Amino acid sequence: MKRTIRTIKPLIALAIILVGSIGCKKDTKIAEDPVISTFYFIRHAEKDRTDPENPDPELNQDGLDRAIRWAEVFDPIPLDMVYSTNYERTQMTAAPTSIKKDIDIEYYDPRTLDIEEFKLVNEGKNVLVVGHSNTTPTMVNKVIGMEKYDQMDDTDNSSLFIVRIIDGVPTDIRLKMD
Repeated sequence: MKRTIRTIKPLIALAIILVGSIGCKKDTKIAEDPVISTFYFIRHAEKDRTDPENPDPELNQDGLDRAIRWAEVFDPIPLDMVYSTNYERTQMTAAPTSIKKDIDIEYYDPRTLDIEEFKLVNEGKNVLVVGHSNTTPTMVNKVIGMEKYDQMDDTDNSSLFIVRIIDGVPTDIRLKMD
């Protein structure tokens, strides 16, 4: 009798599973994990303004300090990519984070960047993008698909724009990190 009960229990369980699945529609979709891409946009840190004729200045001491603080801000974030324009001040801003994360800096040109391709290449990743006062808000606007942010003030080196795209739907926030 005990053997019969042991044999029947698994059969009953199997029958319940089969009956339950008969009632399911064929096109019932199993829930998938959402695709989440997160972009962190910052402007380069404080640049050396001692030579107004220099089109590509390095960072001043305050800028070097800020670049190190940015690396501390991004320390707990599992970044996959670090992008920078090909200027001394943006590269120097990205460098501490790049070194700390052991991620090579990828260079981009905001004038020729295809934003849809950029989003596709970075789908599902956490990405830091270092730009300029006139390119960072423009790039954020392109990623979110609306004209929301104006050009940054030339003294604003502390804004952090965070754009999260979940299954193609963007959300954004702008923080000041002073």
